[in-house]
Amino acid sequence: MSAVMTRGLSARQRQSAGLWTLAWRRLKRDRVGMVSLGVVVFFLTLMVASYLGVVAGHWSDEVGVSYAHPAFMAGEENFEAAQMGLSATASTVPDADLSAVDPLAPRYHEWEERTARIKVNEAPRAETLLLGGDKWGRDVLQKAIKGAETSIFVGLTAALLATVFGTVLGGLSGYLGGRVGDVLEWFYNVFTSIPYILLILSFAAVLRQGLDTIIFILACTGWTGIYRLVRSEYIKHASREYVKAAQAIGATHQRRMFVHILPNVSHVSLVQLSQHVVSFIKAEVILSFLGLGVPVDAVSWGTMLAEAQTELVIGKWWQLAAAGVSMAILVTAFSMLTDSLRDALDPKMK
Repeated sequence: MSAVMTRGLSARQRQSAGLWTLAWRRLKRDRVGMVSLGVVVFFLTLMVASYLGVVAGHWSDEVGVSYAHPAFMAGEENFEAAQMGLSATASTVPDADLSAVDPLAPRYHEWEERTARIKVNEAPRAETLLLGGDKWGRDVLQKAIKGAETSIFVGLTAALLATVFGTVLGGLSGYLGGRVGDVLEWFYNVFTSIPYILLILSFAAVLRQGLDTIIFILACTGWTGIYRLVRSEYIKHASREYVKAAQAIGATHQRRMFVHILPNVSHVSLVQLSQHVVSFIKAEVILSFLGLGVPVDAVSWGTMLAEAQTELVIGKWWQLAAAGVSMAILVTAFSMLTDSLRDALDPKMK
């Protein structure tokens, strides 16, 4: 008797497991997916901590010398020392020779003495920083953390808005059809007829710079792929038995769309959300790299890569490495997590 009750209880427990419970169980068995989830959670925690000022709150402070070397390169001659050496070499040249080239050369020595008598209360700057410094002596590590906050926030917010926008429009078009579907299809075709990159660049060139502008641009241009997939899912589910049963008991169109059908197609939106976060982070980096992204008083991985162009000419590579490696780790983790989510949420694996 007890054995029969135990089997009945276990059977009920198996039946009570929903889509999300089964998906989480499958995801936990995926080692790559769990490691990727851990990396993504770490970056999200870092973003929140940076926003609250717990870390990288003073990223703009000039704490080191110009182009301060990373800690593991301590002992090598830094940029300012080399510049001082060049100045000392130039000062050994007779004023008569310099005046032939520069008529103000005889006054340089006098101006240097006057400048030396002015007391400047400035904290000593570090010769080395953990991951080095930029041209103005700002800590590259703190800039990378603050840049992660900007890039991840833009990617997440824009992807969330695009997912909501595409899911709602796709649900309306797929479920209602008729004239509503025709109008939405026309709207979709207008956006997809223009190349994606050109559409983003045209919006960015016309609108003012700012995080809200970037989010608006990416959300308005990235909903089309989600719309197409959700629309096809709604067309498929609208004629199924459980929707007909809900209609028979008097459920409204809104309830059938968003209470009965939406939970069964939400896995499509979730996977698309994860994919769009990756693409939007890269889009924000590209826009900021081209000078069409974040404003000049902000920092992102794109602005760091733009600054690194001139630094590479004089052999200062650490800002490029910090921004590039950080972006590569996050994008790779998000991409692998997307693949794991797609496998875990596949209804065929239930």
